[in-house]
Amino acid sequence: MCGIIGYVGKKSATPILLEGLRRLEYRGYDSAGVAVLRGADLLVRKKKGRIDEGLARLLQAEPADGNVGIGHTRWATHGVPADENSHPHLDGSGTIAIVHNGVIENYDVLKQRLLRAGHKFQSTTDTEVLAHLIGEHYQQRRAKVVAQAACLGDAKPKSGTSGALVSDPARSASGLSDATVPKETHRQDACATTDTLTQAVCDALREVIGTYGLAVTCRDCPTTIVSARRGSPIIIGIGQDENFVASDANAIVAHTKRVVYLNDYDVATITPERFDVQNLGADTANVQISNLEFSQEDAARGRHAHFMLKEIYEQPQTVRNALRGRIDLEGATAKFGGLNMTAAELRGIDRIVIAASGTSWHAALVGEYLIEELAQIPVEVEFAHEFCYRNCPLEKNTVLLVLSQSGETADTLAALREARRRGHRALAIVNVVGSTIARESDGGIYMHAGPEIGVASTKAFVSTLTVLTLLAVHLGRLRQLSATRAREILRGLEALPAQLEAILAHNPAFKTLAKKYARAEDFFFLGRGCTFPIALEGALKLKEISYIHAEGYSAAEMKHGPIALIDPETPTVFLVPQDAMYDKTMANLAMIRARKGPIIALATEGDQAIKKVADSVIYLPKTLDLLNPITAIVPLQLFAYHIAVARGCDVDKPRNLAKSVTVE
Repeated sequence: MCGIIGYVGKKSATPILLEGLRRLEYRGYDSAGVAVLRGADLLVRKKKGRIDEGLARLLQAEPADGNVGIGHTRWATHGVPADENSHPHLDGSGTIAIVHNGVIENYDVLKQRLLRAGHKFQSTTDTEVLAHLIGEHYQQRRAKVVAQAACLGDAKPKSGTSGALVSDPARSASGLSDATVPKETHRQDACATTDTLTQAVCDALREVIGTYGLAVTCRDCPTTIVSARRGSPIIIGIGQDENFVASDANAIVAHTKRVVYLNDYDVATITPERFDVQNLGADTANVQISNLEFSQEDAARGRHAHFMLKEIYEQPQTVRNALRGRIDLEGATAKFGGLNMTAAELRGIDRIVIAASGTSWHAALVGEYLIEELAQIPVEVEFAHEFCYRNCPLEKNTVLLVLSQSGETADTLAALREARRRGHRALAIVNVVGSTIARESDGGIYMHAGPEIGVASTKAFVSTLTVLTLLAVHLGRLRQLSATRAREILRGLEALPAQLEAILAHNPAFKTLAKKYARAEDFFFLGRGCTFPIALEGALKLKEISYIHAEGYSAAEMKHGPIALIDPETPTVFLVPQDAMYDKTMANLAMIRARKGPIIALATEGDQAIKKVADSVIYLPKTLDLLNPITAIVPLQLFAYHIAVARGCDVDKPRNLAKSVTVE
């Protein structure tokens, strides 16, 4: 959830850290802070609140300049948002600073042990406990180095990554002054100190239960950052005589396109000249250098007032990107290069379980309709967090399909690992190339939606629906789906970008409509068939960014209880395209109308009957029934956006939310 950035090189670290934190603020904005090394000084600046309101002003009043540093923007888990709970946190001696994303589940046990040993804590966070634990192991290892130096007189330190020339306290303890120590000995001592820090981090992490993505600096190692991950993403950015650490590539794409995605249990030691990676659970680490597929401009807001609005407007292009190279009209099918399953293996699938969370779970519900309708394969949709903790029966030929924009969603990753542990193939639809889910799945499909910064997902949702439709066609053609119907759907998909552009052209009308209903405190969103999940997603968007209570239901379900809440002050958004369920949905709409509930209808263009029963009408382009979810969601995204703006809400940084949920 939290954002991490680190820099080691020859430039001033603080401007790089501050810029990176601004790019990461969508991952958490309760507080922000930096720790910068300036020679033997460790300068920590941190402040509750948004970056520009807190940390940036603090740095103006109390500058912190140096060539190595780490930064953090926080989404609170343990400990309320407060200055003292902000990261970075120091160890007991003030020698070591760390920033951390994740949850240390056994922090209380570790804290009690450290308290008995005399440690004093300044915060209520689990991260400070980890900082003290690393510090304790570091001091123990340093003491051994000092003792060995005293006994051996001039023992050669253990070799490792070379760093800057520094004075080593171990030399003073052995009776040698800095003036009498040769330059090469200083270099060896720096290597020894760096290795001591790395091994202290490893010692501490072997005691930890939970998840972490972290970066560590130390006063004794002024050219080094140690970073590690388990369950929370960490990326190393590779530069020229400089290197970077980040929890998200957005933070460093302005500086480098070459990155290494750390694997679970990897511990990396990073200096300006090099990086070394070891793995706590293996003899060697698997290190692969990748290239980022997006630019700094792709991750910028551009001319739009908010990232969310920009990403809504990018949806015609993201649909094109999702379709590019995947449509085979001659063969009346879709083509994928990454499923890693033969046609015979795909035909042998007896059941698909889709695991996802949040907006991706709503996409999964649409996927259930698509795959069952076109491929006649039974589909079950599971909340990813429930799949892991109940004994869901999985027959021999069951495949798990996971959906995640970031590819780092903790619950979804856990579901994937559980399915693979039980011997089942796990496929993934993700957006971020090189993400953990992308690397650990047996095969999958990239959305190619580009970076999504807005906390409320928009374009990734539409891209997921597009890919799911292609997948349903692909699976259907391997079974009994006719070429005629498959081509009809593929041509419908090809027409979608232009149709979405036509919808976006009516944005001023959506803005006017939103102002009309912006003061409402409760909403219903209703749909049937494959538009029912869109009702859920429309309600979620409104809740996320405007803080209005909204509920999504099947229109047919209203009469079984929720209709009791209908009154003249509660608007209902009705998805009523002219599909196979049109007559049934219109009958459900009449029930709301009879109870004087205001009705906003999303209807197919040309539908005149809807005007007689709805207070407001949004017309959608004519498309196939199965493609209605893609056209219907865009007006609902814009409706939620404009209501949030009218209510004065922070659209891109809604309260209590963060973009990527990397903790359970």
